[in-house]
Amino acid sequence: MAFPSWFTRFSSKQIYRSIRTTTSSFNKTYSYISQTPSTSSSTSITEKIISTEGNKHYFSWSSSLLPLALAFSAGLFSLDSQRNISVCDSNVTDGVRYGGKGSTEHVVGGNSKEIPQELIKELESICQDNMTRDYEERYFHGKPQNSFHKALNIPDIVVFPRSEEEVSKIVASCNNHKVPIIPYGGATSIEGHTLSPNGGVCIDMTLMKNVKSLNIEDMDVVVEPGIGWMELNEYLEPYGLFFPLDPGPGATIGGMCATRCSGSLAVRYGTMRDNVISLKVVLANGDVVKTGNRARKSAAGYDLTRLIIGSEGTLGVITEVTLKLQKIPQHSVVAMCNFPTVKDAADVAIATMLSGIQVSRVELLDEVQVKAINLANGKNLPELPTLMFEFIGTEAYSREQTLIVQKLVSEHNGSDFVFSEEPEAKKELWKIRKEALWALFAMEPDFEAMISDVCVPLSRLAELISLSKKEIDASPLVCTVIAHAGDGNMHALILFDPDKEEQRQEAEKLNQLMVYNALEMQGTCTGEHGVGTGKMKYLEKELGIEALQTMKKIKSVLDPNNIMNPGKIIPPHVCF
Repeated sequence: MAFPSWFTRFSSKQIYRSIRTTTSSFNKTYSYISQTPSTSSSTSITEKIISTEGNKHYFSWSSSLLPLALAFSAGLFSLDSQRNISVCDSNVTDGVRYGGKGSTEHVVGGNSKEIPQELIKELESICQDNMTRDYEERYFHGKPQNSFHKALNIPDIVVFPRSEEEVSKIVASCNNHKVPIIPYGGATSIEGHTLSPNGGVCIDMTLMKNVKSLNIEDMDVVVEPGIGWMELNEYLEPYGLFFPLDPGPGATIGGMCATRCSGSLAVRYGTMRDNVISLKVVLANGDVVKTGNRARKSAAGYDLTRLIIGSEGTLGVITEVTLKLQKIPQHSVVAMCNFPTVKDAADVAIATMLSGIQVSRVELLDEVQVKAINLANGKNLPELPTLMFEFIGTEAYSREQTLIVQKLVSEHNGSDFVFSEEPEAKKELWKIRKEALWALFAMEPDFEAMISDVCVPLSRLAELISLSKKEIDASPLVCTVIAHAGDGNMHALILFDPDKEEQRQEAEKLNQLMVYNALEMQGTCTGEHGVGTGKMKYLEKELGIEALQTMKKIKSVLDPNNIMNPGKIIPPHVCF
């Protein structure tokens, strides 16, 4: 907070009392204020000003007002000279030097401090053998597995809690010592969510993977956050139930909550926020908060469940999740068809949704992605823009849906409409889609990928994809387009050589163009991957500074020491 801002909060009585201190005392006080991070409250600053030195000497008004006037003038000058720059831009705030408006940095900087020996002893007492300071392990946890984002620092310690009680004690100890924590799940996120810009303690949740209770008649399950969605569905299959969200292989339920992910089935079942009933969360001070019971609906107070979902570990560490379940469909049909252009394919996806057909998946692949699949898997698919559908229900209903969509395809220049009801064939088709990124790497094995995640209102999807394809086709980089076409979510997978800065900048330019196009269409910069460090720079353009200031206020109340996954979601320039 700039000097004039907090100055105006003082009452005249407080100003008079501070004026009565000595000149030297005032100068010491002003020196303290100029070094104080903006996260300090005006109340604590006032108390420190009034109590400074306890000097009993009294000076004339003229001698006392001189330093006050100089300081006030300096504050006004500072405000005027930095009218468009918040003091929160300073590295002093929390060591963050990236992610602000217009930033193109992908290597995240920060200030790492030595971990207090006292904290190390406390963590050893809590975790016993379930912690490590081994460099290789720390490096592994500090480098996301599927992301080009990097950080200068890595975690100082990695801990592996086995219970909610241990998580609470770990977080409380870190908070007491003001040491950052970074929650860690399946490490499948791609926007730098698990980077440790300021070092600190990485809390690996993968040992907490128990199913705590399965309520078959209520169609819900209570799980710990470390269980993967694929593991969970293997457990549920004998009961005829499944959890319908399907992000990348390896994702854990806790991480899926933290990033508010979705997947190909979101068009039918919704995103993570629609499928979580309640949570248990450890806050920054170690308190454990339960956000609700198992009732399918509740109007009891603020919706804390939705506040935590998508908060990316910046407000708390998730220790328990209650999930909605679905019956495994009685029958399903998977269909594929080709089109001369991606716009034709997108038009059919929109027409299908408008027809009222309850499809469970509508996925779009451009011709470059199909080529990559052929290379990686030895397939011989037509290298044309392709749509993949899944229809579920009774056998008769699924087939009826298939025939209706086949007619729509023929009316929009579609061809080669094929479908399958055989279980192994259906699994193979969806496996191809799920492994699209790895197929792309087969084209350039030593490259990295920048992945866009824009989402627009469904009616604008064809336009967005057409604009994006023009930009992609004009680029020298290898790029593919994949879309969850039923809900307007498009991914561009852009390959670049990490050793060539001009290629990274070209990839950044393409990504930014797609984001700006989506925002012009009243869309979002991220439909399901989350913000992390990679998308912070777009949030003010999308949401406005007032929304970001509100987020920062919430963060400051729940995490006053800024230990919870610092440097994520909220851009460093945001102040209030």
